Amino acid sequence: MNTRRPESPPAPAEVTEGHQADRRTRVTVLVALAANLVIAVAKAVGGLLAHSPALLSEAAHSVADSLNEVFLLAALRRSRRPADRRHPFGYGKERFFWSLLAAVGIFVMGGCFSFFQGFEALRNGAEEELSGYIAGLVVLGVAFVAEGASLARALHQTHRQGGLGDGLRDPALRTVVAEDGTAVLGVSLAMAGMALHMVTGQVVWEASASLAIGALLVYVAYRLGREARDQLIGEAVDAETSDRIRALLQEQPEIDSVEALFTMMTGLESVLVAARVDLVPGLDSERVEEVAVRIKRHVADTFTEADQIFLDITDRPAREARESPAATGERGGA
Repeated sequence: MNTRRPESPPAPAEVTEGHQADRRTRVTVLVALAANLVIAVAKAVGGLLAHSPALLSEAAHSVADSLNEVFLLAALRRSRRPADRRHPFGYGKERFFWSLLAAVGIFVMGGCFSFFQGFEALRNGAEEELSGYIAGLVVLGVAFVAEGASLARALHQTHRQGGLGDGLRDPALRTVVAEDGTAVLGVSLAMAGMALHMVTGQVVWEASASLAIGALLVYVAYRLGREARDQLIGEAVDAETSDRIRALLQEQPEIDSVEALFTMMTGLESVLVAARVDLVPGLDSERVEEVAVRIKRHVADTFTEADQIFLDITDRPAREARESPAATGERGGA
């Protein structure tokens, strides 16, 4: 027997908290987008004037980040759409989809272009004048400050939303933190490569910096993509929450045993819960229906993120029922 939690609108406090978190994340993404757009132009102009492969790699990195911020803004807007006939579980997974696209963008536009610039510099060399070095280092210095400010904003919001554990559950915020952290490290690598090139006259330093930036971006893209993939294909809640749900079900006097428990995140703040349970012997069909409704409401009240709850009442042979924990007195008798 399948039962489902009656449709009801989220509590006002839940809606307010969720939308406030989205507004804060949107501001964080907009700050990162503004910083990346300005920095991308400055890096591109400086890289072309200075003929710097490391600076051009960083420009590609900032362009990729800017495009990704657009993806994340789309995710924030589209994931809040209400459920409809075609998507009965809502649009919460839109966040995971757009985060996956952002990871692909980092890999293709950032990592691959950085590798290309590094190999080109090793093959053809790069001639830079002192003015080019100075202009490039100034641009990178400004970029370091801007990226650092954006990273500080993202980390501040992460702290407000529960720290690096709970705060990074939001794929949009997680992507911004990863991008800004990578950007700060990438700018540091580019500055070191340019400075060593200027001191030694060997382009291999800048080429190596460009290759290192490419490797860093590919790694970050892989980690972000893997996490988005897991969420898209149906990731269960954490083990602690799953154990708490199972324990709550087992505490119900009408439930003899929990045969199976399945959970899946259908959005950032929504979870599907499906359980196969055996009830104590002797309950008639009307009583079973009442018990199922009460248990679902109890689960929904305890775990507010569980907005879809299904109970499958299994039928066991009479001999097995007589040997159940309730019938034998292990749970206080039938």
